[in-house]
Amino acid sequence: MTELINKTVLPSGIRVLTERMPHVRTAAMGIWVGAGSRYEPAPQHGITHFLEHLFFKGTEKRSALEIAQAADDMGGQMNAFTDREQTVFFVKVLSTHLEQAVEICADMLLHSTFATESVERERQVIIEEIKSYEDAPDELVQDLFAQTVWNGHPLGRPVIGTLATVSRLTRDDCLAHVQRYYRAANVVVAVAGEIEHEHVVELISRYFGSWDGAVEVMPADPPVPLADVATRFKETEQVHLCVGAQGLAFDDERRYALSVLDTVLGGGMSSRLFQEIRERRGLVYTIGSYGASYRDGGLFVIYAGMSPSAGPEVIRLTFAEIEKMKQESPSPEELARAKESLKGSLMLGLESTSSRMMMLARSEVYYNRQITLDELIARIDAVTADEVQQMVIELLRPGRLSMAAIGPFRPDGKLDGELREAFRQSRGSAVAR
Repeated sequence: MTELINKTVLPSGIRVLTERMPHVRTAAMGIWVGAGSRYEPAPQHGITHFLEHLFFKGTEKRSALEIAQAADDMGGQMNAFTDREQTVFFVKVLSTHLEQAVEICADMLLHSTFATESVERERQVIIEEIKSYEDAPDELVQDLFAQTVWNGHPLGRPVIGTLATVSRLTRDDCLAHVQRYYRAANVVVAVAGEIEHEHVVELISRYFGSWDGAVEVMPADPPVPLADVATRFKETEQVHLCVGAQGLAFDDERRYALSVLDTVLGGGMSSRLFQEIRERRGLVYTIGSYGASYRDGGLFVIYAGMSPSAGPEVIRLTFAEIEKMKQESPSPEELARAKESLKGSLMLGLESTSSRMMMLARSEVYYNRQITLDELIARIDAVTADEVQQMVIELLRPGRLSMAAIGPFRPDGKLDGELREAFRQSRGSAVAR
């Protein structure tokens, strides 16, 4: 650790990490529980996200309203999110209110009642959330792509669950899931801001002292990618399209080269895809790329939204840009610009206590050590143009590529067929070269 970053493992197994930021007057705390959608039994798909909601719905001494009022009384921000491998409860308050924040979070996580009426009421809320999600094709297509690449694997399932699975979840299911995964040894608490490490450790020990136990997680099989195509009808004005392949796991040392590739290819307004397909051709409003990483796999995805008639051309142009990168590595100027963009985003993003807390926790959860900003910058600076080119060649091989699309595909199958054919031909021409 460093002078400002410290770690303590409590006797219960809870890992407490802090970063002191003397120049601020706030503190951000995140409670990271190793419970994500990939660990759910298939019939209980969506239970982790369901539980994230339920923890806010009442404890033995507070109602849902009183929890919300307690956060407002501190002038704080309190929320949570669930992803495929973690559930995170977070709060940001004035440093003087940190103890109250810790007490409220402990009350929620250790003393929630999961009252039957709350379970039923929140089930309806989540059903509405799923319906809202179904009305957002730009988000829906991302999950359709994951399902296409990881067909049948838990990482390919949407975190939110489905109407069918959420509708049959019971209170007993929720209690059993908490008992299995919400154990002290499966928890990381990260705090960043105007704090002292010893004080934070004392607070966590005091308020979370009754939390104990380890988790016996069955080893998760790594995802095996498929190269496939999936389309889904939805009455939309645009076609929403994802093209890509399996990417890198969190601890893959090539991730820095992938980050630079992402920036060059589709990471911003000066990226190749944005300049060629939006600025020069005017075929899209939105186009870009991103990477998503997990313990044993990841995705690298190019997303675009366009008029249905432009879909085949956007696919062809996207593949053309990929092929250009395979044939010729980035120029020194392009490489330098991408690195500066990445470093700038990192440094600007880490100016807040919330982002510092996130970095603390992710480093602990996925690397079991702290990766400093200086190390990140040095690793980005060390990436070469040849490494970026090799990453394109390796990740975006024709035999690894998949496509998912959502749009107004009519019963005659014309648009669906045109997109599939453009993808097949573009991928095939890549093989020929």
